[in-house]
Amino acid sequence: MTQKPFSQACENNKAPILAVLKTAFSDVSAVLEIGTGTGQHAVYFARHLPHISWQSSDVAEHLPGINLWLDEAQLSNMGKPVTLNVLDENWPVTCTQAVFTSNTLHIMGKAEVERFFKKLAELLTNGGKFCCYGPFNYGGQFTSESNARFNEWLYQQNQKSAIRDFEWVESLANAAGLALVADHEMPANNRLLEWQKISA
Repeated sequence: MTQKPFSQACENNKAPILAVLKTAFSDVSAVLEIGTGTGQHAVYFARHLPHISWQSSDVAEHLPGINLWLDEAQLSNMGKPVTLNVLDENWPVTCTQAVFTSNTLHIMGKAEVERFFKKLAELLTNGGKFCCYGPFNYGGQFTSESNARFNEWLYQQNQKSAIRDFEWVESLANAAGLALVADHEMPANNRLLEWQKISA
């Protein structure tokens, strides 16, 4: 029997993230969350943003755990999670007003991050929002000793994983027709980057 997954980090950061999303997604009615993980964020945000239809997604192995959170929450603005691998040619969602992702870019390899942003250009409607939470480097430098240690740990798990440089990610976003709206400082040396699609 699948045990409901739990992440302490999700518990720690969900309220600060929600505070930003309340404004960033104030005029949005549909969000695709990519890399839903445990499902904690999805349920928490959907419960506190009832005007939004919140679509969770992840690779197939994480869906049973996400479903346990969704089944327990029984929220009317959440459907079943969909299987989504960023490297797949066809994604299960083809158009959305907004995309949210948390702690995914440093897990993906560089090719996956590039693919992710290319698909964003197709997914987002004009004026659509993209919010991305996680650690980032600036000017090629770690912003804290803890982030440097975390990056070493990531490399030990997967040599393709690494904290990404903000400047590189911003260049990918710009190429996808996204303009940076805000770079929000978050607890524990993380950021929440907010973009808006400005061109087709």
